Amino acid sequence: MIQAIGLTSLPRRNTPPAVADLTFDIRPGEVTGLLGPARSGKTTAVRLLLGVQSGKGATLVDGCPLRDLARPERAVGAVLGDVPGHPRRTARGHLRMLCAAHGLPASRADDLLETVGLGATADRRLGTYSLGMDRRLAFAVALLPDPHALVLDDPVRDLPPREAAWMHALVRRHAAAGGAVLLTGRDPGALARTADRIVVLDGGRITADEPADSFAGTRLRAHVAVRSPYAQRLAGLLAEGGAEVVAAGGSRIAVYGATSAAVGETAHRHGILLHQLADRPAGSAAAPREPGPDHEAGERPVRRGAVPRSRPAPLRTPHGPLQPLRYELRRCFGLRTPWPVAAAAVAGSALGALAVARGGAAHTPPLRLLSGWPTGLPLPPAALGAALLGALSYGQEFAFPALTPGLGPEPRAPRLLAAKLAVSGALALLLALLAALADTSALRLALGPAGVPDPLVLSATTAGWAALCVACAWTGVLAACAFRTTALGLAAVLSVPLLVAPGLRFLLGGRTGAQFRDAAEALWSVATGAPRTDDRAALAALRSATQPLVVALVLSLSCLVIAYLASALRERRRGRGSTPVHSTGAVRIDHEEA
Repeated sequence: MIQAIGLTSLPRRNTPPAVADLTFDIRPGEVTGLLGPARSGKTTAVRLLLGVQSGKGATLVDGCPLRDLARPERAVGAVLGDVPGHPRRTARGHLRMLCAAHGLPASRADDLLETVGLGATADRRLGTYSLGMDRRLAFAVALLPDPHALVLDDPVRDLPPREAAWMHALVRRHAAAGGAVLLTGRDPGALARTADRIVVLDGGRITADEPADSFAGTRLRAHVAVRSPYAQRLAGLLAEGGAEVVAAGGSRIAVYGATSAAVGETAHRHGILLHQLADRPAGSAAAPREPGPDHEAGERPVRRGAVPRSRPAPLRTPHGPLQPLRYELRRCFGLRTPWPVAAAAVAGSALGALAVARGGAAHTPPLRLLSGWPTGLPLPPAALGAALLGALSYGQEFAFPALTPGLGPEPRAPRLLAAKLAVSGALALLLALLAALADTSALRLALGPAGVPDPLVLSATTAGWAALCVACAWTGVLAACAFRTTALGLAAVLSVPLLVAPGLRFLLGGRTGAQFRDAAEALWSVATGAPRTDDRAALAALRSATQPLVVALVLSLSCLVIAYLASALRERRRGRGSTPVHSTGAVRIDHEEA
């Protein structure tokens, strides 16, 4: 059983909280309906329940706080809107990628696609899916780790009746199998037919909590909805005339057994101002009764062991994918993006090598020849391609968040970061190799065999070229992880030769730069015990390592690693109960902003 205890959102700008003191149960084998109009607080309540949004209160799963579960997605599956997957990824590829995150075999994705009726369209891109197909895929994502409970935030919104009926039937099947379901919605008739129990929200507070049959018998009758600043006086007058009046709280009442004309005449005779007078047909919900001692269904017993209301409930402790390398490989190669980027980088490198050859290859450093690096470019084309692939690894993660900080694995988990660094480093090495081969071939055609440097002979240059590509890729990964976008990740890489390196060159230029290089050579001599003129290859590598661009790359990588560690430490402290901060996670709210 899932217990929501005292859920309260944090107030904003001197406004009252969107939801306050919500306490209800989600019982196994039942569908609990959370009913309310737009902006009543349903979405906020769901986000607080799941730990996606910080606030006060607690969520218990069989007596254990949800945030303390090692794999909460196996306890609760959630549908919080449309599937935020990449539009060019197929449904099968999307689910198989998530199978790796949850440590499941790929066959689980195929089984679920058949279960939700998407087997025939599994290889279509998500961008071509209709709204109904997208909602079916959202159900498949929620059911992927086989959770015991489902939390569904208005999954039938804007769907045609046939699709809505299918969704409700799937919900009922899950509850019939012993699962617990929380289903939010605005249609009282449909929710009463599907749910076993109805919890009514109004203005961010629970105004009723009763069985669905009782709700349907008392609330779904034809009535007159009235709103007036003198609602209590009008209610007394109507009750004297034989009408049944239900107080809705505030200035609203629902009148049964009378017509709107009769209510209007009564108000007119007694000089009562009306703000609303409308007929509500059978099947529409009446305004909910205020819970009180004479309304048994509205009473809710106090839960023992509840978290004190003054204590903030921290966000859930993040965790990473179970198979991060497999996940990253499916994420990277599930799209066609790497191939055109790699092809453009290799082609640009070959063209750059030809441009360098035309400018005079005799006086050009071997690194520029080998990498196809014209003087007009801040970085070689292949290094830029490696940086773009690295930035895409996290840019796509946050732009189309398959992993969310709600219940699924955390996209910034250390193991996943290590997997992204490994994959991007391997791709960078492959790009460096392909670019070197393409550049050598282009130079051979332009200058002949005698004018082409041999990569095998220039071992230090070749190693430096490979290290430059890997460093650019890793800078792109870490920068996109920190800034959450591909553009800023690539911009951080470009800022190294355009901003950081010139600044270092200014600080270390002239005699200062020479002294810095001499200090490095002296340190190498002391460490190895060899004269400074003996190991020319090592000294050449040291001189290359002290170049402003190399020092700038190392400095940038160090700063990004420190920023990541600081962010991880802040997340860990938040999970241990520090002052909550509103989540900036990737779960999208495509409807109700409560």
